[in-house]
Amino acid sequence: MNHTAHLIPATQIPCYWFEQNDDVSRHVARIIANTIRERNSFGHDAVLGLPTGSTPVGIYRELIRMHREEGLDFSRVVTFNLDEYYGLRADRLQSYHRWMFETFFDHVNIPRENIHLLDGATPPEAIEEHCRRYEEKIRRAGGIDVLLLGIGRDGHIAFNEPFAVRNSRTRLVTLDPVTRKDAAGDFFHEDNVPAQALTMGIATIFEARQIILLAFGEHKAHIICEAVEGPMTDRVPASFLREHRDASFILDDASSAELTGLATPWVLGNVEWTDALIKRAVLWLCGQTEKALLKLDGDDFRHHNLHQLLRHHGPSAKLAHRVFKWMLETIEYHPGGRQPRRILCFSPHPDDDVISMGGTLIRLVDDGHDVHVAYMTSGNIAVFDHDARRIADLMAEINRSFDIDVEKTPGLEAAIAKSLSTKGAGDPDQPEVLRIKTLIRWSEAKDAAGVCGCKEENLHFLDLPFYQTGTIAKRPITEEDVGRIRELIERIEPDQVYVAGDLSDPHGTHRLCAQAIFRAIDGMEPEVLLYRGAWQEWPLHQIDIAVPLSPEDIKRKRTAIFRHQSQKDTALFPGPDDPREFWERAEDRNSRTADLYNRVGLPEYYAMEAFVRRPGQISS
Repeated sequence: MNHTAHLIPATQIPCYWFEQNDDVSRHVARIIANTIRERNSFGHDAVLGLPTGSTPVGIYRELIRMHREEGLDFSRVVTFNLDEYYGLRADRLQSYHRWMFETFFDHVNIPRENIHLLDGATPPEAIEEHCRRYEEKIRRAGGIDVLLLGIGRDGHIAFNEPFAVRNSRTRLVTLDPVTRKDAAGDFFHEDNVPAQALTMGIATIFEARQIILLAFGEHKAHIICEAVEGPMTDRVPASFLREHRDASFILDDASSAELTGLATPWVLGNVEWTDALIKRAVLWLCGQTEKALLKLDGDDFRHHNLHQLLRHHGPSAKLAHRVFKWMLETIEYHPGGRQPRRILCFSPHPDDDVISMGGTLIRLVDDGHDVHVAYMTSGNIAVFDHDARRIADLMAEINRSFDIDVEKTPGLEAAIAKSLSTKGAGDPDQPEVLRIKTLIRWSEAKDAAGVCGCKEENLHFLDLPFYQTGTIAKRPITEEDVGRIRELIERIEPDQVYVAGDLSDPHGTHRLCAQAIFRAIDGMEPEVLLYRGAWQEWPLHQIDIAVPLSPEDIKRKRTAIFRHQSQKDTALFPGPDDPREFWERAEDRNSRTADLYNRVGLPEYYAMEAFVRRPGQISS
């Protein structure tokens, strides 16, 4: 595996991409460590500007490791955080003050007096003075040496929202609706997200000597493309970073996917034409011309900057037939093969199996395979309080109706009722409530898998420890998580494994689950197929297997999704910008995949589910 940074060509600011998120974290942590050592060697403090959120977590964990294992000294480090929600006390679960101490500051030796955070509990009349003093502290520290940034889907940096003023300083701001929607998971509902925040201004950020903007996941790809290749505009504050003397974007494979140098490199000049790039270019050409593969001609290639491809690998008919054959070979009615095999589907949440590949599960069972499903987390934080209250009431009433001795659980009903009634907006659940919510998701998963024909004894509830926080924030993957997965794989000995491979899951659970699975199967030989969830589908050129589904398959899949009643009608965490129910998204995605196949001239199907082989694997 290549762990080095790849410079992306033709961008208006230096952009680098890495194949793995962990490589990004190690790279940026080394930059920070080198800055600390260099500044300290000259007798100066190293001053860091630090963000919060899921993106920098890996960097903080790597810095903690370097402190513990390599002796990286933070005693002469000064920090300034970028922002804080206004109206939150420092001890609140969602407070960035609390998050920074729990995630980073409590684990390294930065002196407490060197840590500077904005105070979300500042009285309204004192905000202006509080912000002025923050700016003054940065100046007295000598300015920021290295400042890390994330980027919002609306292009914000820190909490400088769209149309923020270029010369702005630390201040109180009103949050954009997109920002509040994206933060809804942390607060258990969008209504609980504060309307305002304190933030460093754009001018403050620009005074840092080095700026590194980080972005992970497909859901950041579009805004990264706008910030880097679109017009420089206050509508996308991150686009202003092009004017900084030492700013760069550090991206993963997914967040960089729409940049021209990676998405359509042939428009920039000569490229090395691999089979994968030929496939991508010719399918792209179908989209540009709105023609099927076998209708493309030489002029289509020449008019769309594909002269080199035509010259070295043409003529056009040969190229079109070549890609047509590749795409035709991806259509597979029997994804598990025609001989009985052991199949293991990993479902990060209790409903990802049926939402993402319910039709394929049905096909695998109908084809006679021994199909197992492993539910990796409880999914309990995604259950509404009213559902937990209803089930608790039902349990109590069943006990009374059947004269069941409830002395073994005295006060359970009252404890749950009290816990829910005293729960504040954005507060996590108490253990007894989480247990009720876990049972709700457990029963729904069993019911839904049964609709697909899966045997109850083949359903495995791993309840991985990393998820057991009661909040959106998750612990890092540990050997205990990996061990539970490895034990199951060794016991089942699957021939084929299905893994959620999407990086757009807004809570990061899919990404963490995939990391744990790949660690567990290291050195093993099962065929690994990656599916995507409710958020996004694989691009046509990446698909290795497409499973055709009939109207009856889709109807049965929909029935399975409906069995997840706690997620029906309105889900607690539906994800951004798509108010539709999960079954609607799944059906639209499956029908769209079939439509894309048909548009490029392949057989017309009602719906399709798509899969990608894990990189490095070939067809079995």
